[in-house]
Amino acid sequence: MDTVTTPDATDAPSPDLPLPTSPDELLARLAALGIAAATHSHPPLRTVEESKILRGALHGGHCKNLFLKDKKDQHWLVVALEDARVDLKRLDKAIGSARLSFASPDRLWSHLGIRPGSVSPLALINDSERRVKVVLQEAMMAHEILNYHPLINDRTTAIHRDDLLRFIRACGHEPAIVAFGGADDEA
Repeated sequence: MDTVTTPDATDAPSPDLPLPTSPDELLARLAALGIAAATHSHPPLRTVEESKILRGALHGGHCKNLFLKDKKDQHWLVVALEDARVDLKRLDKAIGSARLSFASPDRLWSHLGIRPGSVSPLALINDSERRVKVVLQEAMMAHEILNYHPLINDRTTAIHRDDLLRFIRACGHEPAIVAFGGADDEA
């Protein structure tokens, strides 16, 4: 599991602030790109463990998303299978970053327009300035269908891996697909 603790949720922006992009607006953007996505509602989920308990029969790769910053103040969105072993002390070498740590909830809000517990590559819709580098786990991309929160953690959206790549590129990002997080990997 991750070797660095997450920031305290008290740093999070007010829950009263509206999201810059609503889940419905996100789904409309996917549809405008010709991307089919199936969204399922459920109680709010903040952790992989909660997700495993409540996901039911949703098939495909279930993922975790890490919003990180490095010591050079570059921000990273690292997306991997939920059971990937991610060691932040080694991940920097795998992705070519400086030393990594979790970014604060305030940075998450200012860069991706979402709150803790809702981190997702779909939040790249809010990074019009392209301030975040995107890293996708190679093993995750072997799954045809992938599941992510659509900007809020009371829903899960299933999307085809090729459509995920198309969406990320339509947001102006070129994701790096990197091998990490396996039992034998360095990160």
